[in-house]
Amino acid sequence: MNTFLVVFIGGGLGSTLRFLLSTTIQRAAPGHFPLGTFTVNLIGCFVIGVLWALSGRMNFPFLISAFLFAGILGGFTTFSSFGIETFALIHDGAWRTAAFYMVLTNLAGLSLAAGGFAITELLCSRVLP
Repeated sequence: MNTFLVVFIGGGLGSTLRFLLSTTIQRAAPGHFPLGTFTVNLIGCFVIGVLWALSGRMNFPFLISAFLFAGILGGFTTFSSFGIETFALIHDGAWRTAAFYMVLTNLAGLSLAAGGFAITELLCSRVLP
């Protein structure tokens, strides 16, 4: 139960940080480019890289790792997990798997977002006038 609690608390903190930072940046940025989300994703990738290196050197206890990685960074951005997993594949010499993972994740994610939107629009247009 302790693990679930630390992930829950960390996730709440990470989500709040993401919301505050991304909305602040987006309000300050003119145009349509999602600079707030883009910035949060890049910060998350950098931070997870730093923490991954530190956890290997300092042997973080499991609950600390759960709080930081699954909790705070999971709430802040799951893109950081994607970044570190891809890096780990490259670091381990699995270049093809890393490339496949990158392309598949982006294409599938975009396709599913578009598909979910299209299905919902279709269903709502038939149910809601």
